[in-house]
Amino acid sequence: MGASVGGGGKFVSEINVTPFVDVMLVLLIIFMVATPMMSQGLEVDLPQTKQVEVLSTEADHMVLTVRNDGKMFLDEYPVDNMEDLEGYLQRLVKEKNKTLFLQADKSVPYGTVVEVMGHIKAVGIEKLGVIAEQPDDAASKGGKPARPRK
Repeated sequence: MGASVGGGGKFVSEINVTPFVDVMLVLLIIFMVATPMMSQGLEVDLPQTKQVEVLSTEADHMVLTVRNDGKMFLDEYPVDNMEDLEGYLQRLVKEKNKTLFLQADKSVPYGTVVEVMGHIKAVGIEKLGVIAEQPDDAASKGGKPARPRK
């Protein structure tokens, strides 16, 4: 004999969706928490300075990164040479009136940083900031590394 309910001899053909909804809500919360952590920037060993300001989180800026191997990135997009850099800066930063922040690894030669800054000024970008982080002693006292705005 099969399982029956209420003595009427009919089988229950309903699916209980409550556990399914519970599992889906838990997965939704996990993805909502994990997604912001997955969008991390490029790995750069920034120079340290005592006086820093926090970089605004608004979308009115772009970050030009110069890594220690000499490769450049405008936000996450690779830049192959200085001519391409000027074209990207003209189209993406100057024409859209955004602020540009320069983030260079501390082992990048000073001459390279000056050359990049020269190309930035040649395009006509006046809003330029440099990104650094606080020294370790300030970070260990409760302050976390911040992105400065100049």
